[in-house]
Amino acid sequence: MMNGWVCGVAVLWSFAWAGMAPAASKVDDTEGVYLAQCAACHGVHLGGAYGPPLSGKAFVGKWQSQGVAALRDHIVASMPPAKPGSLDAATAAALTDFITRHNRMAGLNEKAPAKTAASASSEGGSASGGAGDPGRNEDAAFKTAKAAQAALLQGMSPVTDAQLRKPRDEDWLNWRRTDDGHGFSPLTQINTDNARNLRLAFSLSLSAGTNQITPLVHDGVMFVDSNGAVLALDARNGDILWKYTRVAAPVTPAGPPTTQPRNLALAGTTLYVPTLDNHMLALDARSGKLRWDHAIEGSDGVLRLTGGPLVVHGKVIQGVSGCSGAGHAGGCFILALDAESGKELWRFNTIARPGEPGGDSWNGAPLEQRFGGSVWLAGTYDAELNLVYFGTGQTYHITPLMKERDASEQSNDALYTDTTLALNPDTGQLVWHYQHHAREVWDLDWAFERTVLTLPMPGGPTRAVVTMGKLGILDGLDARTGRYLFSHDMGLQNLVTAIDAKSGRKTTDPALEPEAGKPKLVCPFPGGARSWPSTAYDERSHTLYIPMFESCMSYLWKPDEDWDIQYTVLPRPDSDGKFGRVAALNLDTRKVTWQQRRRASQASALLATAGGLVFEGSRDRYFRASDSASGKILWQTRLDLTPNAFPVSYARDGRQYIAITSGGGGPVDVSWQSLTPEIDNPGGATTLWVFALDEAGSSP
Repeated sequence: MMNGWVCGVAVLWSFAWAGMAPAASKVDDTEGVYLAQCAACHGVHLGGAYGPPLSGKAFVGKWQSQGVAALRDHIVASMPPAKPGSLDAATAAALTDFITRHNRMAGLNEKAPAKTAASASSEGGSASGGAGDPGRNEDAAFKTAKAAQAALLQGMSPVTDAQLRKPRDEDWLNWRRTDDGHGFSPLTQINTDNARNLRLAFSLSLSAGTNQITPLVHDGVMFVDSNGAVLALDARNGDILWKYTRVAAPVTPAGPPTTQPRNLALAGTTLYVPTLDNHMLALDARSGKLRWDHAIEGSDGVLRLTGGPLVVHGKVIQGVSGCSGAGHAGGCFILALDAESGKELWRFNTIARPGEPGGDSWNGAPLEQRFGGSVWLAGTYDAELNLVYFGTGQTYHITPLMKERDASEQSNDALYTDTTLALNPDTGQLVWHYQHHAREVWDLDWAFERTVLTLPMPGGPTRAVVTMGKLGILDGLDARTGRYLFSHDMGLQNLVTAIDAKSGRKTTDPALEPEAGKPKLVCPFPGGARSWPSTAYDERSHTLYIPMFESCMSYLWKPDEDWDIQYTVLPRPDSDGKFGRVAALNLDTRKVTWQQRRRASQASALLATAGGLVFEGSRDRYFRASDSASGKILWQTRLDLTPNAFPVSYARDGRQYIAITSGGGGPVDVSWQSLTPEIDNPGGATTLWVFALDEAGSSP
């Protein structure tokens, strides 16, 4: 059990090495648990077989000094080899108890209490195992490899505030690489002339989850989090430098399925890791050791961390999503933690409270009837204005907004749903807000990335924030004040019939107003004309590249139910059987310069590069590179599963790489499956894929 040996197939079958834990009624039978989970490799009497012994002087000496918690956490993190991390806390505790009692390890005879929320371990690099680890061949080759890995880790420079604001070309330090959310790499080695020569550099199987992963890369070290297992890798070849595993207790679902937040953050020598059970972890980026663990108060129950953190001025800024169920009225929130200690510094509620600014916008509903305002994705930051921008989602309970109102007393806009929030990152103070869709009761929210850029406007170059909601309507705002600038409708919705030229306020079709028990055909489906797969922006051409979905829904309001809206995905009435789209929109002219359409729905975010390429993937498992100027596909490959994630680019030792993770089970897979039932992605795995030019095409 204590190393990575994999037993023979027949033995695996006979001892249930597929990771199946024993029935709960047998957990207290510690010997039975051991026989089912471990004996095939480590021997019935713990003396070793295919795997090393779990008894004897060396074994006892190691774990006697480290303690029962370290042994239990090691079991949770690494066993069984075919599916590490799959044992529940009670099973791990039972195994630990049996092993320690068998070895008569003084002080460790008591059954270790299983952690109710999580168990964690960190291993790898020079800190892994240590000398004298039983059964490990620490020969000259081992020592050379470990020394090289340690040198790579120790050679990582601290990530300064200046680097976060302007990363080196070789790094990918942020969710969208830069604070402004562009999703753009300045690297040019891979370009339109040689993209056809892209080949697999390496791949790595990750802990299986719902994907939507964004790797980070700094000084040749890649960090990736999948289903609670955080890895530091050599970004050139995928060698594991350290691993931190924290098995989190499941959270009651509130929205699309997820097994981990979509991104991590780096600052100094610390890696910030949000967890499925609403903790923020601070890990030593060079060793994987835990520095602090902060449980976010008020986020129990159905609330979740689905987007990741943003680090500004020594503060880890994180949004919370969910807030749709009983006990979580009053909406979600954004908070800032001290990067050094994890102490909470400020909090902003995304639903306006009665008696506060915007509190009179809920049609007179008391706080306990106000839901929503989820922050599903990470924020962006404008250092020039010292503002962070976050988008919020809709309300999950529309009934309070449906009753007749006295316009002289209350509005029913429902702030701050479907809103861009501009906050001071140092204080959490709201500087301005803009609501993209007041009283949005169709689950067609505006919760996605806010892209910060400078655009030519009639009054001169203007610092702007642009964002596109599920309706496929792009709104542009003055980044300093929130003043409305413009909108552009991509033509995939039937709900909004007019947009005010001065305010941007949307007028909706009265025929599509919810009526209790009466289905309505509304376009798009709440999976959106666009959704969490993020846009990419090339400031050289002022072009925004947009992943899109073509669909409609049968929408139904059911006022007597807790979740009071229901919908079913449908093809558009004019559908030609193509549901996926990538479009290039010039923000100067606000005209589409090219678009690709395909049957398979989009799956990944977009990545644009200075090499003139756009990388993206679709639900049919294809990952491709297109000419960013024309949309012509220059290279594509088919992966094992859907690339429903965020592609990144980085460089090391003069070589540029493109990375993407594949997997399944997220909202892209769930929402669009019925539209293309012939596309069958079984799921059950998550894989990191990294591509680079082959030798023939490696020259710049």
